[in-house]
Amino acid sequence: MYLTDGRAAPPTAAPGRDSAPGRRAAVVPGTVLVLGTVSLVTDVSSEMVSAVLPLYLVTGLGLSPLGFGLLDGVYNGVSALVRLVGGRLSDRSGHKAVAAVGYGLSAVCKPLLLAVHSLPLIGAVLAADRTGKGLRTAPRDALISLSCEPAGRGRAFGVHRAMDTAGALLGPLVAFLILRAAADGYDAVFTASGCVAALGVLVLLLFVPGRTRGPSAARPPASRAPMRELLRRPAVRRLTGCAVVLGLTTVSDSFLYLTLQRRLTLSESWFPLLPLGTAGTFLLLAVPLGAVADRIGRRRLFLCGHLALLGAYGLLVAPLGDSPALACLVLALHGSFYAATDGVLAAATADAVPAAVRGTGLAVVQTGQAAARFVCSIAFGAAWTAWGDRTALGAAAVGLAVAAAAGALLLRPAPPEPTPEPAR
Repeated sequence: MYLTDGRAAPPTAAPGRDSAPGRRAAVVPGTVLVLGTVSLVTDVSSEMVSAVLPLYLVTGLGLSPLGFGLLDGVYNGVSALVRLVGGRLSDRSGHKAVAAVGYGLSAVCKPLLLAVHSLPLIGAVLAADRTGKGLRTAPRDALISLSCEPAGRGRAFGVHRAMDTAGALLGPLVAFLILRAAADGYDAVFTASGCVAALGVLVLLLFVPGRTRGPSAARPPASRAPMRELLRRPAVRRLTGCAVVLGLTTVSDSFLYLTLQRRLTLSESWFPLLPLGTAGTFLLLAVPLGAVADRIGRRRLFLCGHLALLGAYGLLVAPLGDSPALACLVLALHGSFYAATDGVLAAATADAVPAAVRGTGLAVVQTGQAAARFVCSIAFGAAWTAWGDRTALGAAAVGLAVAAAAGALLLRPAPPEPTPEPAR
């Protein structure tokens, strides 16, 4: 399996380019494995809530699809507003400290869902929970990228995302078992989720080192104007633009599962199991596709992953009946999309950003993507309310096809600069 590698890391890859394809990646450092454990435990907690939240809000509290779209937009969009803050603070104050604050804030919010039942209060709790996620994401990914060699970043992020997804796989299963066993199922899910989240914070504080080793140990102090410095880099601008364009047509997981549930006419008690198909595929493919990204190029694989999502949209829109095979194929494509894009985008961003502003650089790209998905959630909820789920998803599929073509143009390699002729 993966063991800590104590060798010195080679020089960082040139900004804006993938690491040299074909190089053999080093074994995954121990820091990545510990952070993967933290994410595994935390995702068990988060996915327990996410698995029941759409049904709790739409069926239990009677929210319309538009109302749920607004809440889902808050759930994903608030994190976009604070990721830049989290990235910048981590570059100045330490990645572990900021990550711990983010994990802790999310852990506190889980049991608060027991006490709120109105749309504004639920929105406030979800916003606080996503604030925690926004604070912790860039520092955590910075710790991963700074603890491993550039040639193995895709594999390292793949290992982390696989462990993270193991938690996403277990979370809905635990929620399903609690709903079937407990009289007040939703309350029991929220209570158990808070306890599990607290365990994740404890693992982070006890076992994640405060400072990374290797190339990050001697990195220069962070720039006082990191945003200006980063936006001068064409690679960062191109990655951010591509993430934004594709994010504008990426329908949230909750809406995709609600659409699939209606196609299959599943009962409410079985709904929490739908994310298991996505998580299982993600778990199986995260590490292999991370290694593939190290060989063929991370940006190329990132674009290919969105073609898998386009295939899932097409299957849900097409009149193919309601067989279980359709559900399995849709969820497999959905999981493949995440395996080919989530950690791969972080690895590609790390290639383009200096170590001194790694947290801020990761936050810039992640913020653009999350903000775009926030807009998509609201727009898709409105389209569903006005046109119905299948028509709205068909429009999203057309938009995603156009966005993928635009992303390919944004990420195409820049032409080499002509070499000036020597003066005579």
